[in-house]
Amino acid sequence: MTKPLPHRSPLWRTAALAALIGLPLCGAATAQTLTIGVRAGPESIDPHFTATGTHAEALKHVFDTLTWSGDKLQIEPRLALSWKAIEPSVWEFKLRPGVKFHDGSDFTAEDVKFSIERIPVVAGPNPTTIYVRRVKEVKIVDPLTVHIVTDGPAPNLPNDFIRLFIVSHKAAAGLTKDNANDAFNTGKAAIGTGPYKFVSWTPKDQLVLERFDGYWGEKEPWQRVLRKELPNDAARVAQLKAGQVDIIVRAPASDVPTLKRDAKLSVATIDTVYVFNMELDMRDKSPQVSAKDGSALPKNPLQDAKVREAIDLAIDRPALAEIAMEGLGAPVNQLVTPNIAGYNKSLPPLKPDLAKAKKLMEEAGYPNGFKVSFSFTNDRLPGDRQVGTSIAQMLARIGIEVNANAQPGAVFFPARTRGEFSLAMSGWGTLTGEANYTLSSVVHSNDPAKKLGAFNVLGYKNAELDKLIEDAAIEMDEAKRNDLLSQANAIVAKDRPRLPIVAVGSAWAMQKAKVTIRPRVDEDTLAMDIKPAK
Repeated sequence: MTKPLPHRSPLWRTAALAALIGLPLCGAATAQTLTIGVRAGPESIDPHFTATGTHAEALKHVFDTLTWSGDKLQIEPRLALSWKAIEPSVWEFKLRPGVKFHDGSDFTAEDVKFSIERIPVVAGPNPTTIYVRRVKEVKIVDPLTVHIVTDGPAPNLPNDFIRLFIVSHKAAAGLTKDNANDAFNTGKAAIGTGPYKFVSWTPKDQLVLERFDGYWGEKEPWQRVLRKELPNDAARVAQLKAGQVDIIVRAPASDVPTLKRDAKLSVATIDTVYVFNMELDMRDKSPQVSAKDGSALPKNPLQDAKVREAIDLAIDRPALAEIAMEGLGAPVNQLVTPNIAGYNKSLPPLKPDLAKAKKLMEEAGYPNGFKVSFSFTNDRLPGDRQVGTSIAQMLARIGIEVNANAQPGAVFFPARTRGEFSLAMSGWGTLTGEANYTLSSVVHSNDPAKKLGAFNVLGYKNAELDKLIEDAAIEMDEAKRNDLLSQANAIVAKDRPRLPIVAVGSAWAMQKAKVTIRPRVDEDTLAMDIKPAK
C-alpha cells in the first residue's frame, strides 16, 4: 500500500521551488531577520575595551553581565541570581546554574573571576575600570558562588556590575592589550553567554549576530540580527522609509512629526538619563585658550570662578532644548536627572543672564573676552552637533570667540582622555541609577591610587567634594548616602567644573507592521526589547 505523502505547507513548497530555480528565499529569510539602523556601533568586539555606551549596547547581545539594568534602570538578576553583603567589605554573588557559553562550555565562577581581573589589563581609551574599581579580590567559593572582596564597604557594587561583561576564561586566556582586540574581532575569543552569537563585524559598517538557541533565558524571536551603522541622520531615515531597515535609533527630532504621519511607520520616544555637559579646563596651562590675536594669556581664564559663571549664564538651556534639540530634550541644572538617586531637589533652574555674564567677564579681567576651541561629538547622541554649535554662538555674545570643533566620538574620546581639550561637551548617562557613578567618575579629583576621577582629566580638585563622594561610596544607609550625594551635587553647581546643559530625549522610528519596541531610559537599543508586531 502506498503511504500518503506528508503534508507540506505553502512555505515548504515556496522553499522547494526557490531551491530548484536558484531564487533567494527572501520571505522566509527576512521573516526572522531584524535589521536595526544605528548611529554608531562597537569599537571592538572585546566588551572590556571601552566604556562607550554604543559599544556596550552592541555587545550586550553577545555577552551577559552579572546584574542587569532594566528599562527604567532597576537592578535585576542576570548571570547572578542573587547577591548580598555578608560582611561590610564582602559581597556574595550566587550564580545562575545551567548557563552555557556559545561554544557549549559551562559558565562558572572561574569566568567571573577571570573577567574582573582582565579588565584593568585590557581596558582602552575610555576605561571600563570604573565598573570594577572597588574590587580588591575575587574568591571562588564553589562553581556557582563568588565572594567579591572590596576596598571598604561598597553599597553600589551590584549597580556597577551592570557593565561587568563576562567572557569565557578559556576563549580569552592569555590575551594582552596588544592582541585582545584582534582575537575578539575575528570571533576567536568572542564567546559569550548572551542571547545572540557573534557572526561578523565590519567596523563602521555592520555587526551580524545569530540567535543562540542554547541561551538560558527566553528564546528570542529573531534568528538573525543586523546592526547597520548609519551615522548620517538623513540616511537612516531614508533607509527606514525605503524598507531597508526595520527600525532606526535616534530619529532626528525634525523628522519625528513627519514620521508619525507616515501610515507605514510608528514612533516611540522617551526621556533618557543622558545629559550633555561641558567640561572646563582647570589646569594652569590650557592647550586651546588664547587671546583673540592668538597670543598666550598670562593665566588660564577658565580657572577663574567668575569666568565659569559667566559661561554658565550665557547659555540659554530652554532655547537649546526647544530649538537646537527641536523639543526632544529638557533643561537640566545638575549632572544627573531627577530620577537618579542623589539628585538635589533644592537647586534652582539655570536661567541665562547676559548682562550679569558680561559684568563677570569684565570683573575677571576679560572685558573683550578671549579665544577658545570648543570640541564636542557629532555622532553620538541626538542633537549633539546642534547643541554644540548653538553654545558656541551663545558664548560669542559675551565676547568669547569660539572655534566650534564637532568630531566623531571615535576621534573625540581618545583626544579627550589625552587631555587635548580646553572646553569640551559630550553626553554622560548615569547608567547605574545613582549619582555616585557620575560624581566619582567625572568630578572627583583624578586619583589613580583610589581609582576615582578616571574621567576628570582637566585638573579639577575640591577636597570637600572628594570627601562627600568617598563617604557616599561606603555609606550603607541609603538615605544617608543620597544626602551625601545631594550635597556633592550642590558643590558641583557652585564650583562649575562641568556645566550641565540639557537632558537628551530620544526617538525610535520603525516599520509599524513588523516591529514594536520597549524604549529604555538609558537609550540602549537591544534586539531583546524589539518584538514582532502583532
